[in-house]
Amino acid sequence: MAVREPDAIALLKQDHREVEDLFEQYEKAKADGRKSKIAEQICSALIAHTMIEEEIFYPAVRGKIEEDTVDEAYVEHDGAKMLIQELMNGSPEDDFYDAKMTVLSEEIKHHVHEEEARSEGMFAQARQAGVDVAELGQQMRQRKQELLAQFKAGGLPQPKTTTFGQMSASAGGVAVPAE
Repeated sequence: MAVREPDAIALLKQDHREVEDLFEQYEKAKADGRKSKIAEQICSALIAHTMIEEEIFYPAVRGKIEEDTVDEAYVEHDGAKMLIQELMNGSPEDDFYDAKMTVLSEEIKHHVHEEEARSEGMFAQARQAGVDVAELGQQMRQRKQELLAQFKAGGLPQPKTTTFGQMSASAGGVAVPAE
């Protein structure tokens, strides 16, 4: 009997559960070294997840589900990427580091709810629209493996936003466009 690989939606839900578990581990961690290791795992998982969604899943569902749902997902990703970048460039000893992790966790919970909501969520809409989630699952699995190998070999890339301009903080604390 052939082993059936998870479809795109099952794959994305697995990622969601993995990250939820990592956020719980971070909340329980006391030592900065442990927090730092878990934060890196969270950032890696979220960067790979957002990339496969934005490169493969979202383009496949655009035009087949509510446009606002896809647009909001991109913006939610970008908000998370801004926090991921802050976390990657900081450490648990920094002021606001734990607060940034908490806000990232809350943003991800909201995003997951939007995708997984039973009848009106992105995943439900994709299934109702007849999107080939089995084929997408194969593409996404392959791309995720490539990304994780790249991350292991060369470190985590700085996340790139789609809907926000690339920003960096100026000395005055006001965000200005990065050059």
